[in-house]
Amino acid sequence: MTFEYLSKSPKETLREVGWDWMLGEDTLSYLSNEMIKISEEEANNYYEATNELFEMYVAAGQYVIDNQLFTEIGIPENLIPLIKMTWEDDRNIQLYGRFDLAGGIDGKPIKLIEFNADTATCIPETAVVQWLHLKANGLDESSQFNSVFETLIEQFREIKKQNTDLEPKILFSTMHDFPEDNTNVEVLMKAAQEAGFQTDFAYIDEVEFSKIEGIFKQNEQTSDFVKFDFWFKLIPYESIAWDEPELTEILTEIVKNRKAVILNPAYTLLFQSKAILKILWELYPHHPLLLETDYQALRNLKSVQKVFFGREGANVKILNEFGFTEEKADGEYENQKSVYQAFTDFPKDLYGNYYQAGVFYSGEACGLGFRRGGKIIDNKAGFMGHLVK
Repeated sequence: MTFEYLSKSPKETLREVGWDWMLGEDTLSYLSNEMIKISEEEANNYYEATNELFEMYVAAGQYVIDNQLFTEIGIPENLIPLIKMTWEDDRNIQLYGRFDLAGGIDGKPIKLIEFNADTATCIPETAVVQWLHLKANGLDESSQFNSVFETLIEQFREIKKQNTDLEPKILFSTMHDFPEDNTNVEVLMKAAQEAGFQTDFAYIDEVEFSKIEGIFKQNEQTSDFVKFDFWFKLIPYESIAWDEPELTEILTEIVKNRKAVILNPAYTLLFQSKAILKILWELYPHHPLLLETDYQALRNLKSVQKVFFGREGANVKILNEFGFTEEKADGEYENQKSVYQAFTDFPKDLYGNYYQAGVFYSGEACGLGFRRGGKIIDNKAGFMGHLVK
């Protein structure tokens, strides 16, 4: 692994251009002045691998639906009708997701870790911050595998094109007290505006839902309710299904009656479930991009135990070949079922930091960034940009 130190920091650059909204104070400190140097071949390998993996996920999703494996992979029963409906209607297009990958920069092969298909974050860092860091230090702006923002615009345009019976007005929503989510949504809103959408924002508890009429936000000045034919939620589907069953039923009716399109579509929960990693291994055994995965601990193999719907490394355990825990991360998901994925090393620098690649997918692979942390990449891991040389 090789790095390039850039004297002008991303934090300083963001402040200079007045883009403090891009990242809050609590996350600015995790940006690095360094960039990982990769070759054009390595960048292309990430691109090709991610595109291939997405096609494999689509095949795995179809397999789950055809064989009614929803319960097996942990899908809440009340979401199944909405998942089937959105899967069968091509107008429900996945806006974006992020593949987490091991290898690719250390002479080792790329291996799939998981696909953050429903509510992926790290958009500002990948799409804007690392590009701005490059530009501010006088480097060639094209020396990066990064067209995330432009590709999101095109994907929004495609969504609009496929849903001409609906008015191009989209409401974006997050939950309170998650400032990182808000900054991710800021970037998505700007991309939607570039694609010709009217946009607005409301926290989830400020949104009104009607089975018959659709999705609304109240205008603070006039008290009128404004209807939106598109709704983007940075809120996990499984949380809605488990915690808000009535809302799940309403959303199903809204989509069924063509009162709104929801982004990402509900079928992305098939991809989000880490149990799909076992399905992939069954469909593509010993595929070079995959790691063996099962519902039971792998015999005589070091493995990583992951809950079906854990996020940001929570409740991940690294087990040795005898099944004993070597490393673990705490979290709130300990009551969920688990999968066991064969362990693979992340690239590691001389100071003991580990690196996980993240590649965004929005109709195609469109941008690379890295997280730097411990053996388990969690929400304390830093972000590092890259430079193609």
